[in-house]
Formats: sequence, C-alpha cells, structure tokens
Amino acid sequence: MSEMPTKEDRGLTSRLGPLQIDWPRSLGYFGGTAVAVAFGIIEPPLGLFIAAIPFLKMLNRPEAPMPMRFVSQMLDGASKPVGGDTAATVELRRSDVPGLPKEKAGR
Repeated sequence: MSEMPTKEDRGLTSRLGPLQIDWPRSLGYFGGTAVAVAFGIIEPPLGLFIAAIPFLKMLNRPEAPMPMRFVSQMLDGASKPVGGDTAATVELRRSDVPGLPKEKAGR
C-alpha cells in the first residue's frame, strides 16, 4: 500500500470508509479510459478491464482466501502492460480493514 498523503496532496485525496481516493489520478485514470473508449481508441471490453485494475488489486489482501489472492495476483500480472504497476488511484487503507495490522505511525 502507498503512504498517507503528503502535505502537498492534502485536499486532493479523501477517505470513503476503508477506501482512500486520489481524486486527480482517479479522474485522469478513469476519465482517460472512458475517453479512449468513447473515441474508439480501445474497445469497451479492454476499457472495462483497464478500469477494473485498481479494484482487482484490492482483492490481494493477506487475509483473503488463497484462490482469491491467486486470481488477484494473476490479474495483476496481466495488467502490467496497461499500467498495472503505477501509483494507486483507489486503495484500501490497512487501518480500516479487519484482520490487517494497523499502519505504523508516520505512514
């Protein structure tokens, strides 16, 4: 998981329950994908897969069942060519997910 927002990011990210959303990156990521589909640059199934990547990555949690983690890691590998290893736009925060250790202070 990425670190907590820096002073420069304050106001650009927000928390919705266990989710932390980086609004500029999210709007760019999902908006760019929607524009690419709308203009026919990519086909809708590929656009849907690209849009689902941040949510598929959230399935890979230590307390998740092994089959779910396996599928999540497999899809994460498949997403690498379309930016699957970039900074997260939407992610679970450890402090709000039952069963996960709390984040250390300073993160």
